[in-house]
Amino acid sequence: MMPIQKSSRPVALAFAAVVALITSAVVGNAVQTCTVPNAALVSYNLVPGANSAAITPPANVPVHVAGTCTTLGRRGVGNVTLLRIAGSFLEWTGLNSPAGASIASGFSGAAGFHIVYIDWLGQVDLEVNSPDTFRVHNGWAAGSPNATGYVSMIW
Repeated sequence: MMPIQKSSRPVALAFAAVVALITSAVVGNAVQTCTVPNAALVSYNLVPGANSAAITPPANVPVHVAGTCTTLGRRGVGNVTLLRIAGSFLEWTGLNSPAGASIASGFSGAAGFHIVYIDWLGQVDLEVNSPDTFRVHNGWAAGSPNATGYVSMIW
């Protein structure tokens, strides 16, 4: 019985070494690289009928664009994933603000073309400004309060 016990100890050590080697190989391949996304935040405060300054998303990458209206009684949020084809057009798909809660999708390079509603009443929207930019448009009637809020882009 003694010879068996002496030979099992080296076998057990060899087995432990193999397990340690396999474990380190698996853990070594399990490393995950996380990158911090790029982001931009734009605020707006627009009288009825006004447009914001042009907002330029990066070209040829998917950009998550979320817009919110924070004006009391007219709050809302809408979002799209947008693609800018430099010098040609913007293309998007997403969801309009809650009152309409419908799919927003399309493409255009023409100024004023509707992208997505970002207020409860469907009057404040993101719209094409040029083939390379978009803007916030306050479509509320004269005498209404200013439309205020934010537009964020993450890519």
